[in-house]
Amino acid sequence: MNPRYEYRALLACDIAGSAGRGQQRLQEIRSVLRSALSGALDSAELDARDFVYIDTGDGCQLVAPASLPKARLLFPLLPELGSRIREHNRHAGADIRLRVRAAVHAGEVGFDPDGTVSGAPFEALARLLDSAPLRNAILTGTSGTPVAAILSQHFYEETVGHGYQGLEADAFTAADVRVKEYAARAWLWYPGSPVGPRVDSGRDSGSGELPAEPGTRPAEPGPRTAEQLVRTTGNSTAFAVHRGDQFIRHNDRG
Repeated sequence: MNPRYEYRALLACDIAGSAGRGQQRLQEIRSVLRSALSGALDSAELDARDFVYIDTGDGCQLVAPASLPKARLLFPLLPELGSRIREHNRHAGADIRLRVRAAVHAGEVGFDPDGTVSGAPFEALARLLDSAPLRNAILTGTSGTPVAAILSQHFYEETVGHGYQGLEADAFTAADVRVKEYAARAWLWYPGSPVGPRVDSGRDSGSGELPAEPGTRPAEPGPRTAEQLVRTTGNSTAFAVHRGDQFIRHNDRG
């Protein structure tokens, strides 16, 4: 029996730096993410039971109900998720603090008779989630960023481009994404971004500071302008210039 195809909005979350913490700590931070996401959905007046939840090991994928306006996956859901993770990090030990990368996309997905879902939109979602601009964004700020999100160009045009409440265009930074065979324009959102929403950095001082991921440099202190370097790491360099156009230079095209 052929799958049933429906246009759906998709949200993927992944815990940054989850490897190497051991099975027990991994289960704890997975529980923190699921609880924070559930609370954020509730605060955004969304019923978690209406979503298809797919566990990905160190994260999850959500398939939104067909009737849900796509903008509801952004505001107030993402700020609410960030607030809950930030609050958890303020009181948690270093080994169970977390940062979360999120990717948002939409498209025709297939629903198989056995309840599984599949389709090309999930491939794009995975590439966005694994992209260098998003990995760089999650490391910005003096104490790390609780949630950084990336939107596909399609999702951006259908939500931010229409000017829905809470979705200011200046809160998003353009980025060129290239992961394996996937290459596309996308849009970043993260608290404290050079052109994004501001947060009270005082809440993150002291015990709330997150350790940097292996192989990365410590974040630069203080506020940043849109002309400043965002991050240099590994084989890519990300810059934010002018009103947020972001260009990624890859030293290794493999």
